[in-house]
Amino acid sequence: MDKQYILHHIPKSKEGTYYTIDFPMPDGMELVTITYNYKRFRKKTINMQKIINIVDLGIMDANNRFIGWSGSSRHSIFVGPYTATQGYSMVPLTSGTWKIIIGAYKIDDGGLDVNYEISYKKASSRWFAGDLHMHSTASDGKYDIYTLTKIAIQKNLDFIAVSNHNNYSENMHLPVVPGLTLIPAVEWTHYLGHMNFFGVKTPFDNSFVANNEQQMLNIVDNAKKAGAIISANHPRCKLCPYLWKTTSCLDMVEVWNGPMRQINMDAIEWWSEMLKDGRKIPIVGGSDFHKSHSFVRMGNPVTYVYADSPSLKDILHAVSQGHSYITSSVKGIKLELSYSNAIMGDTVQYKSDEALIITAENIKPGVRLELISDNGIILDWATFNKEKFKSETIFKISPKFVYLIAKRKVFGKEYCCAITNPIYFATS
Repeated sequence: MDKQYILHHIPKSKEGTYYTIDFPMPDGMELVTITYNYKRFRKKTINMQKIINIVDLGIMDANNRFIGWSGSSRHSIFVGPYTATQGYSMVPLTSGTWKIIIGAYKIDDGGLDVNYEISYKKASSRWFAGDLHMHSTASDGKYDIYTLTKIAIQKNLDFIAVSNHNNYSENMHLPVVPGLTLIPAVEWTHYLGHMNFFGVKTPFDNSFVANNEQQMLNIVDNAKKAGAIISANHPRCKLCPYLWKTTSCLDMVEVWNGPMRQINMDAIEWWSEMLKDGRKIPIVGGSDFHKSHSFVRMGNPVTYVYADSPSLKDILHAVSQGHSYITSSVKGIKLELSYSNAIMGDTVQYKSDEALIITAENIKPGVRLELISDNGIILDWATFNKEKFKSETIFKISPKFVYLIAKRKVFGKEYCCAITNPIYFATS
């Protein structure tokens, strides 16, 4: 069921009263949109004296719980667990019989026909775009967290992580913003390297201070026990690289920090060596945005994740599993790898007759795609049809992993403009 139509007649006798009519809520819906229209003016005019009908709108859920009210100011409203029209609560769309609240404020003598169109969007797995590294006024950023959420919405981001240095004060009261998931985060900032702690409000209990390797490992271990996911930030940065001896404590690597430059290419190489050593460790990207009027911009890069929903739980799960790729912006190159039922981040059984499916979109002139395995570059492509590409590749011998990277030359040097997480292969 995608749409439901209701033609409802309001008699003159109902003028000045409130009442409800039923509509169905099917199971498994993520968003419902209600649009209604009726004859409001006697003629085509906006003169208030010519208004002959005014009908107000609100809704109640299957448990007769009040969800919201917009009066006659909106002709269309939407509600769901992750977003809603202002004036309406974000709530789960419990299946059953919901109600439209009708406010028959002003009704013409002959009564009024009102047309209601109810549209449903079923919950489904899809791609979500986010920025996993930025700072607010709670540390060294210029903007407060509310302003950051507005910028994120303007840039069409679905999720952000505001990861302030060594403090989690804002995690205790993250704003609720329709259409935007805020991930609690802290950038654990040390002279020997920075790490993002994702997913828990208070990843360390007392002090963030660590004066040796074991104290660092204790902090990370305690954060993990609390549910945190740990990434090494800008590990090959010239100013604050990752210098700790231990890398086994890491869950992810931020290989793309801010604008693409050599430190990010070095981070990709550092991560690729981990893969060759047998690690299965996802990559992420983040802008490290602090202020405007800088070469660092929110949403450059973005991490696209394939998740069941935009909920915090599902976004974090997809990030931690490597069901993602990194690209320059929400309008950047789009990449996908699949093999049988596996996508990026998955481990799959190698089959000699199974093809790896490679797709890419938004490919601009000068871009080259490389398919990379533990043995280096397997295949590369530099010619594309209408900014799109699709290939099916069968491996004669199973690689340990494969990932896809898009590169473009800037001043004679190749830089990454999009990169996927790997698909890993099992041979037994």
